[in-house]
Amino acid sequence: MDLLDSIMSKMDKPPSINDKQKKMMKEQQKAAEEAKNKERERLNQFRKHIEERINRFIQNVTLMKKKFEPMDRVARSIVRDVADVAGLTTYAFGVEDVDRHVMVFKKEYVLTEDELEAYKNGEEWDPEKAKEAAMLKEQQRKEDEVRAKQLKKDPCSSKFTEKYERLVGKETGKDSARILEVNKQFGFVRSELKKDKRTIEEALADIHAKKQKRDHGDEEPHQGHSEEEEGNDP
Repeated sequence: MDLLDSIMSKMDKPPSINDKQKKMMKEQQKAAEEAKNKERERLNQFRKHIEERINRFIQNVTLMKKKFEPMDRVARSIVRDVADVAGLTTYAFGVEDVDRHVMVFKKEYVLTEDELEAYKNGEEWDPEKAKEAAMLKEQQRKEDEVRAKQLKKDPCSSKFTEKYERLVGKETGKDSARILEVNKQFGFVRSELKKDKRTIEEALADIHAKKQKRDHGDEEPHQGHSEEEEGNDP
């Protein structure tokens, strides 16, 4: 016997599996296989159920879109696979493990960006409200165009309106500014009106005249006061 045989003979042998343990292992394998087959059958039945629902949806000419209830990831994948085979458009919305669900649309249905955004935000799509919102948006666009034309035609008036809106508020200032129009105290004054167009001689003459007028105005009340004092002397 060589050294290797000697070492192997001294090592503990692996524990032997008795009949009871073998039977337990077989039962566990069998249970796992049965659970797997049961889950496969459940998914097959679910797929058939989804196929029936999608077929009814396609045959109903009054329906253009369909919303499915919240499902887990595997169930949603089956819905989307069946819908793709049927030639439908699919989207998933909602939060995972909370309300994530699938919506299917017929190919001829025009899905707008606004409607898609509403679904992404968890909102219900209301065509009437959407129409009103579109009208308000169009009205605002036209008002902006008119304002842009006014700005191009008369930049001073438009700048005054903007300044007045900042002072008293946008909604109030918009109406008030149109009434006041060119209130120079709050509005915009053309740069050319700020320039002094007088010559140096004219400016000096005006300054000299104002000084004389001011000096003359200071003497009058002083003289009147002296007369009153003189009148009061005995």
